[in-house]
Amino acid sequence: SESKAMQSVMAMVKKVALSDVNVLITGENGTGKSLLAKCIHKMSRRQEESFVSVNMGAVTESLFESEMFGHTKGAFTDAKQARIGRFELADGGTLFLDEIANTPYTQQGKLLRVLEENQFEKVGASLTQSVDIRLISATNANLAEMIESSEFRKDLFYRINTIEIEVPALKNRREDIVPLAKLFLSRIAEEYCEPKCELDQSAQQALTEYDWPGNVRELNHVMQRAQILSNNRLIYAADLGISQDTSSNVSSADSEQGENKNNATLEEIEHKAIEERLRFYQGNALKTAESLGLSRSAFYRRMEKLGISSNQE
Repeated sequence: SESKAMQSVMAMVKKVALSDVNVLITGENGTGKSLLAKCIHKMSRRQEESFVSVNMGAVTESLFESEMFGHTKGAFTDAKQARIGRFELADGGTLFLDEIANTPYTQQGKLLRVLEENQFEKVGASLTQSVDIRLISATNANLAEMIESSEFRKDLFYRINTIEIEVPALKNRREDIVPLAKLFLSRIAEEYCEPKCELDQSAQQALTEYDWPGNVRELNHVMQRAQILSNNRLIYAADLGISQDTSSNVSSADSEQGENKNNATLEEIEHKAIEERLRFYQGNALKTAESLGLSRSAFYRRMEKLGISSNQE
C-alpha cells in the first residue's frame, strides 16, 4: 500500500482532475512529475483528447513563438512550410509545460497572454485563433525565489498555480521504495519477455536505507541494471550498485568503527560485497562465484587479491 504522503497526493489528483483548473506540480528531479501530469489528464473529462508535452528547457528563445504558437509558410527565412504550434495541437486536450521555470523571461508575457485570453496568432499570420486547453505545469525550481530575483513573472506564477501539488522525494516515503522496485522489475520482465527477478532481503534493506537523490527515475535505472546483471533471478544488495555514500543512514555498527564510507575504495566495497555473498552461501565458493557471474578460478584470484578466505562461519 502507498505511503500516507502519496495517498494524499493521489487524493488531490483525483479531486483536481475532474475540474479544469491549472495545476502546478512541484518536486525534485525524477520524482515522477510528468507521470502525474498524464495521470491527471487520463482522469479528466479531456481524456479522449490529446496530451501535449513540452520541455520548456529545450525550447530556444528564438524559436519559442514558432514552437508554441506555430508559423505560416514563409513567415521567416527557414519557414519552408507551415507549422502547427503546441497550443493548437493541444486544443481540446491538455498542455503540459515541463520545467516551466526555464521559460525565457522575455517570452513569459506571451505565454501569459495566451493563458489569459485563450487566443494566439501564428508567427507571420494576422488571424487570431482561439484555443481551449487545460494547463498543467511542472518544475523542480523554487519559483518564489525566481520571482524575487526577477527571473519569473509573478502574474504568470499566479496564472499557472491555481492548485499546487508537491510530489514528495522518495527518501521521504520509504515505504513506497520496495513496492515500486517490484513494480519496475515486473515491467522490465514483461518488456524483455524474461522471468521476473525477486529481491533478496539484503537488497530490500539496501533499497530502503538508500537516500535516492535521483528519486523514482534513479530507482528504475537501478532495477534495470540489477535485472541485467543478476544471474540467478534473485537480486542481492551487492547487485544494486548503490552504496550508502550519499545516505545519512549509516548503521551503528559502521559508525562505531568510525569508518568514513565516503572514502571507501572500490576494493573495500568489493571486499565487503564478496564477504556478504560468501556468508549467504555459507562459505561455498562455487555457488558464490556462480552468483557473481565469475568462473571459479577468476573468483579465487579475486579472493586472493582481496585477502579473503572462503572458510566463513
